[in-house]
Amino acid sequence: MIPVAARDDSVREPVPYADPLGEPFLRTRFALPARPATFVRRPRLTDHLDQALDTPLTLVNGAAGAGKTLLVADWAAGLGPPVAWLTGEAGDRQPGVFWAYALRALHSAGVPLPAGAGPGPGPAGRVDHRLLVCLAAELSGRDRPVVLVLDEFHRLTTRENAEQLEFVLHHAGDGLRLVLVSRTEPLLPLHRYRASAAVTEIRNDELAFTPEEAADLLARHGLRLPAPATRALVERTGGWAAGLRLSALAARQSGDPETYLKEFEAGRSTIADFLLAEVLGTQPAPTQDLLLRVSVLDRFRPELAEALTGRPGAEPILAGLCRQNSFVEDLGHSWYRLHPLFGEILRVHLRARLPGLEPELHRRAARWLRDFGAVPQALTHGAAAGDWEFTAGVFVGDLAIGQLLTGLRADHLRVFFSGMDPRATGAAADLVRAARELSERDLDHGLAHLRHAEEQLPAGPAADPSRLSCTLLECLAARLTGAPGRAEQATATAARLRREVPGHLLAKHPELAALLLTHLGSARVWAGRFDAARAVLTEVLDGPGGAATAPAREDCLAHLALIDYLDGWVGRAEREALAAAEARGAGGRPFPGAGLGQLVLAAVAVDRDELERARSLLEEAAACGAVGADPVTEACRALATARLLLAHGDARAAASAAAPAVAALTTAPWAEAHAALTASAVQLAEGRPDTAAGMLDAMPCSGEPRYAAEVAWVRLAAGRRAEAVETAERLCGSDLTGPGVTVRATLVRARAAAEAGDTTAAAKLLARALLDARPDRLRRPFLDAGPGVRSLLEAPYLHGLAAGWLHGGARAPHDGPGTGTGPPALVVEELSGREREVLARLAQLMSTQEMAADLFISVNTVKTHLKSVYRKLGVNRRGDAVRRARERGLL
Repeated sequence: MIPVAARDDSVREPVPYADPLGEPFLRTRFALPARPATFVRRPRLTDHLDQALDTPLTLVNGAAGAGKTLLVADWAAGLGPPVAWLTGEAGDRQPGVFWAYALRALHSAGVPLPAGAGPGPGPAGRVDHRLLVCLAAELSGRDRPVVLVLDEFHRLTTRENAEQLEFVLHHAGDGLRLVLVSRTEPLLPLHRYRASAAVTEIRNDELAFTPEEAADLLARHGLRLPAPATRALVERTGGWAAGLRLSALAARQSGDPETYLKEFEAGRSTIADFLLAEVLGTQPAPTQDLLLRVSVLDRFRPELAEALTGRPGAEPILAGLCRQNSFVEDLGHSWYRLHPLFGEILRVHLRARLPGLEPELHRRAARWLRDFGAVPQALTHGAAAGDWEFTAGVFVGDLAIGQLLTGLRADHLRVFFSGMDPRATGAAADLVRAARELSERDLDHGLAHLRHAEEQLPAGPAADPSRLSCTLLECLAARLTGAPGRAEQATATAARLRREVPGHLLAKHPELAALLLTHLGSARVWAGRFDAARAVLTEVLDGPGGAATAPAREDCLAHLALIDYLDGWVGRAEREALAAAEARGAGGRPFPGAGLGQLVLAAVAVDRDELERARSLLEEAAACGAVGADPVTEACRALATARLLLAHGDARAAASAAAPAVAALTTAPWAEAHAALTASAVQLAEGRPDTAAGMLDAMPCSGEPRYAAEVAWVRLAAGRRAEAVETAERLCGSDLTGPGVTVRATLVRARAAAEAGDTTAAAKLLARALLDARPDRLRRPFLDAGPGVRSLLEAPYLHGLAAGWLHGGARAPHDGPGTGTGPPALVVEELSGREREVLARLAQLMSTQEMAADLFISVNTVKTHLKSVYRKLGVNRRGDAVRRARERGLL
C-alpha cells in the first residue's frame, strides 16, 4: 500500500484562477459528505477499498441508494490529505465545465496546479490539450499520490471527458489515484486496466448488506429483530441499503416493527417513492412501459419482453438498464430479472397505471414460455391468468402427469392444482383432477373424472400424451383396487401408445414408464404372480436412475424385498428394503407403497426376535404410509403385525390383525394364506391342534413351498408325524425357498426325530438348521420349536454353531396349554483349556496383571483370552461371565 502523508506545510500555495463561466463554485461539491449517526461502517468493504491506493483506477459501481457515496466518503475521511472530492451534477458534462470543477477540487485539497491552469476561453470553457499535459506532468512528479474521488460520475461522463480523464490518469503515473463512484459503467478502456490488474472494483452485489450488517443498521435505528426476521428482510430488499434504511424508518413508527417489516406493502411505501422517482421516472416512456410489463415475470428474455410489449428492440434497452444499475440484473445467456423489491413495486404501479392488463400479460407470457419449452413457468403464468384449461393442457401435453402422483414436485403440484377453477373444462382438466384424487386415495371421484376425461379425448396424434396419461392413471387405479387384470390391460395399451408419442417427451419424463411398470408389478404381487412381478420390477431398476425415477425404484425394491421375504430369502429381503430407504432419500416420499420397505424389515426383525425393533419399524411404516397405501402394503402390514403379536404370545390379537382391511376386486392368495396360518396358530395355542391342522388342509395353497413348513409344523403338532416329515423333507430338498422357510422345515424334522427317540438324527438336523439360520440370525424358529428341541441345543457339539448369535432371555413360546418354561440362556461354544484357566482366575477376582503373572503369559494375551471367553459366554462384563459359567457348571 502506498502511504498517504499529511499535508506538508512547505508545499507551495496553489495558483489562483477564475471560474471561466463567471459563476461562483459551490463549496459543498468539494466537501466529503457527512455520515449520519445511523451509518454502519463495513470493514469488509473498506478493506477492499484500501486496494485503491495500489491501483491507478477504482470503480465503486452500484444502483441508486446502494450506499456507494457514504462508503467511499467514510473511507476517504480516514486517509488524510491530499484527497480531492467532487460531486458531479448533470450540468458538468461539457469538458470545460468538468475540468474547471475537477481543477477546483484538486485546488481545494491543497494540490498545487501548474501556472495558468484552467480551461481555455469560450462559452463552454473548452479544454486545451496543453492543460491536460501540464496537469499530468505536475501530478507525475509528486512524492505522494493524490486521491481524486469523482462522485456521481454517471452525471459527468461523456466520451470526450472520459478520454481526457484517461489521458491524465495514464500519464500521471503513481501521482494519481482516481476513484469513480457511479451508477453506470464509465467510458474508459476498462479491459486494459483489468488485464494489467490496475483496477479495484466494488460492484452492486458486494455493496449489498449482509444479514449481520443489516442487523447493525436496524439496531442503530433502535430496532432489534430476531435473526430469521432480519434475514427475511435482507432477502426481500436484496440487501439494498436505501431499502433497509427506509424500511427501518417506517418500522419505527409502527407499534409492531417485526410484523411491519414482514408484511409491509412495498408498493405503498417511501421505498416505492424513492424507486419510482430515482429509477423508473428517469427512464423514457418506452422503457418505463417495458419495465412495468416485465414486472409480472420472475425472469425474462428480450424476446419475452417483446411479446409483452408488442414492440421490438428490447435487448438494447435491457442491456442499457443493466449498465445503469437500474435494478435490472443480467443472469447470463440472455436472461434478466428485476430486483425483487423493484419488481414488487412495479407490479403495484402497473395495476394503478394500467388496470386490468396484468392477466393478459400473464396469458401472453404463458404461451411464449410454453413455446419456448419452459413448462413450469408456463404453468405458473397460466394459473396467474386464470386460464386453467390452458394450464392443465400444457401440463398433460408435456406428459408430466406422473409428477403429480409422486416424487419431489408432487406436493407442490397438488397445492398448485388445488387452486384450479372448478368450472374449468376439458379432458386435461379432468385428468389433473383424477390424478389428484387418486393420489389421495379418493377412488370414487378419481375414477369418475378419469372416465369423463376419456370421453372427451379427441381422436388423432395430438391426443396421444393425454391417452398415455390416461393409461397411467388406469394402471394406478387397478393397483389401488387390487385389479391385476385391469393393470395388465392398461400397461399393454400404454406400450402401444408410447410408440406414437414424441420421443423427446418420453425421454424428458422417465418417471412415466417407471410408474407404469411399478404399478403393474405391484398388481402382479397382489395376484401372487411373483415371477412375473419380479420381471417388471427389475426392469425399472435396470432403467434410468435419478430423482425422477427414485420413488418408483424405491417402490420396486420394497416389492422385491416382500417377494424374497415370503420365499424365505431373509437376508436378500433386508438388503433390498434398506436400499429402498436409500432411494427414498434421493427422490422424496413414494406413492402409493409408502412404508412397505419398513414393513418387510419389521417382519425380518420378528424372525430375529428383535421385537422392540419390529415395533418401532411398524410405527415408522404407519407414519410414512398414512395416505394412499395400496393393497400389497396393507397386506404386508397385517402380516408383520400378526407375526409380532404371535411372538408376544397374543394369538387372538394376531388373528384379528392378520386379515388386511383392503377392499380389493380380487384376493391375494399369499395374504389369505398367512391369515389362515395365523388363525391356525390361535387354535394350536388354545390346545386344538386337530382343528388347526384341518383349517390348513382346507387352504387352497397349502402345498406351496413358501407355506409348507408352517403347515408341516401344525400337522406335526396334530400327531400327523409321517405326513409332516414327508412335507418337510420335500421342502428341504428344494432350492425354491430360502432359510426363512427351510430352517423351519428342518426343525420340524428335528422335533419329529426327537419325539421318535432318535436324538442323534435330531441333533444332526439341529446342526443343519443352525448353520442355515446363522447368516441371517434367524432366532425365532428356535424359540418356536418347543422345549424338547431347545433342550437338545445344550449338547456341547452344538455350542459353537449357536454361539454369538442365538441369544436367550427371550420370552417363552406358546406351544400349547400348560407350557411355561422359557428357553435356556445363551448356548455357549466350548472353552479352550487356557480359557478355562483364565475363567477360574477371573472367579478369584484376580486382575489382568495378576493373571498374566500367575499363568506366565503377557497381559495382552490375557486380554485376548478374556474377549474370547466373553464372546463364547455371550456377556460383556466379568461378573456376568462368572455367573454364566457357574450356571453352566464350568466353575
